[in-house]
Amino acid sequence: MTNLTKPLAKYIDHTNLKPNATKADIEKLCQEAKEYDFASVCVNPTWVKLASQLLKDSDVNVCTVIGFPLGATSTFSKVLESKQAILDGADELDMVQNVGELLSGNEEAVYEDVKAVADAVHENGKVLKVILENCLLTKEQIKRSSELAMKANADFVKTSTGFSTGGATAEDVKIMKEVVGDKLQVKAAGGIHTKEEAMAMIENGADRIGASAGIEIVKAD
Repeated sequence: MTNLTKPLAKYIDHTNLKPNATKADIEKLCQEAKEYDFASVCVNPTWVKLASQLLKDSDVNVCTVIGFPLGATSTFSKVLESKQAILDGADELDMVQNVGELLSGNEEAVYEDVKAVADAVHENGKVLKVILENCLLTKEQIKRSSELAMKANADFVKTSTGFSTGGATAEDVKIMKEVVGDKLQVKAAGGIHTKEEAMAMIENGADRIGASAGIEIVKAD
């Protein structure tokens, strides 16, 4: 059995990234996050300001997504999106790496993209997680992406958007953790619905879990 270094709820980014999420849905998400004391809520950029207002007297962070879900926007727009999210109250930003450039062998572009966002995020004392989108990568490419994110000064590497062909696997988490060690943290997200699944991720090195099923996970026996 894994020994947790903090309450299970504090591993969880309570997530609603649905395109049809309404104001009422986000209000509910924030209320639940306060009630269960999750690490953060993860919402689309349009809801950051609302979430920030709702959570201002709590220790629940506001997390948002950048260049989401494809990672195929320009670096300029990712940086701008990040700066706006921070102005709106985001504490943590989960950006999607440029998968197409990685698969084209253009590692310099992948690095520069992450580095530019990392600089903008750290300038404001915030946290950057880089979504690798592992389901589109080979094991070797997962390793290389983790190395590039580390070199670019990201704070976390993250498995998945949850919007592609697959989500987090314990095996992928282990690969990522082996690369980044204690230098970066690892976030597992995409398809984690049960406490067993969450614990398997943590056991293999995940420091954070992104899930829309956070309540079910923490309430499980």
